[in-house]
Amino acid sequence: MPAPRIIHVPGIVGLILFVAIALLAPWLAPHSPDQVIGSAWDLPSALAPLGTDNLGRDLLSRLIWGTRTSLSVTAAAAVVAFVCGTTLGFIAGAAGGWIDQLISRVNDVLMAIPTLILALVILATLPKTLGVIILVLGVLEATRILRVARAVAVDIAAMEFIDVARMRGERLGWILLREILPNALPILIAEFALRFVLILLFLSALSFLGLGIQPPTADWGGLARDNKDGVLFGVWAALVPGAAIAALALCINTLADWLLGSNTRQWGARKHG
Repeated sequence: MPAPRIIHVPGIVGLILFVAIALLAPWLAPHSPDQVIGSAWDLPSALAPLGTDNLGRDLLSRLIWGTRTSLSVTAAAAVVAFVCGTTLGFIAGAAGGWIDQLISRVNDVLMAIPTLILALVILATLPKTLGVIILVLGVLEATRILRVARAVAVDIAAMEFIDVARMRGERLGWILLREILPNALPILIAEFALRFVLILLFLSALSFLGLGIQPPTADWGGLARDNKDGVLFGVWAALVPGAAIAALALCINTLADWLLGSNTRQWGARKHG
């Protein structure tokens, strides 16, 4: 399968690079993220390879530290979203009946409210700590994952080996963990990659609006917000975090497309084989 390999290798390399930057931020950043080393929006130099931001801080250092903040918060929120969404989706799909109706209707009500507006309302009333931001992003995104997990669980629950497990007297928890989850995992992994990008964009949008990661902590959305006025003067500092977001999204999307294509073919063969 040479074509898929050519497509997903750059995505893997790019993702590894971003993760390495996040993990090694203290050693890669040439300056402290809050250290003022020059004037506002200085041009790139040996001291500041990407120039400085609106307060004269090294843009490269803040970008590196922002990579750690953005990726860690996004990853934590994605885990919360998938634990909540997958668990409730599997229960709804496997149990059926009034349990399925209750979970699905509540989920439909939450999905009917625009996610960004709901997040703005919640974060405007709660303290904007990292824990609260992770919880809000995770719960709101879990509604989308729940629908995918439920649809996959309904398909798997209709197969014969699930009927056999029920005839053996296995409990619902055992069926979810030992029968449904292993068969749904490939599709959920691809969905996780897609949702990771959406949560990252959501977090960056909240930070840009001032309700996400709070200063002086560096993150990609905050960097774009801090330097947006520089665009009027021809300063490209606000475009740097946008380019980082676009590059990471491209890497993850190529991986997600490859995973989704491979898993769809395997899932179709399993259902008809």
